[in-house]
Amino acid sequence: MDAVELAKEKMSKTLAVLQRELGALRAGRANAQLLDRITADYYGTATPINQMGNISSPEPRLLVIAPYDPSALKEIEKALQKSDLGINPSNDGKLIRLVFPELTEERRKELVKTVRKKGEDAKVAARAIRRDANESIKKSRKDSEITEDDQKQMEEDAQKATDACIKDIDKIVADKEKEIMSV
Repeated sequence: MDAVELAKEKMSKTLAVLQRELGALRAGRANAQLLDRITADYYGTATPINQMGNISSPEPRLLVIAPYDPSALKEIEKALQKSDLGINPSNDGKLIRLVFPELTEERRKELVKTVRKKGEDAKVAARAIRRDANESIKKSRKDSEITEDDQKQMEEDAQKATDACIKDIDKIVADKEKEIMSV
């Protein structure tokens, strides 16, 4: 696999990471993705909550967790309280409910800043991938593995891939900002 293809693959992984990180940000709506990274102790094993029960969102600001094993209810509740969600779960003996409060204007602006920072970090990563690809291309040229024309073409391709990646990052960030700011 040449340097440009490798760079494209790494850039698509960068986009996937950004989408996963932004998916975990709370935008005033209940989203089951928020629970993806939270684990609870289940018979001595740290198990993701989304594998321990059925998660549904009957209302825009409510998540309901119905554990497959009722004995795991207390552990799930404990894990949610310890998590960085900042939401107190309510337990009725069968289900756990998470009610998401409406976001304040100040909190929305804070979240937008976080989204922009994550977007900027992703752009820096994309540019670093391009730089590594260009160094690899120059090394191939120096070792006489490719011609000067090939080098120029490959560097152009790496730049095009970077531009496309940055455009995608901007779109993902803009969509998330819009989602956060919509009341």
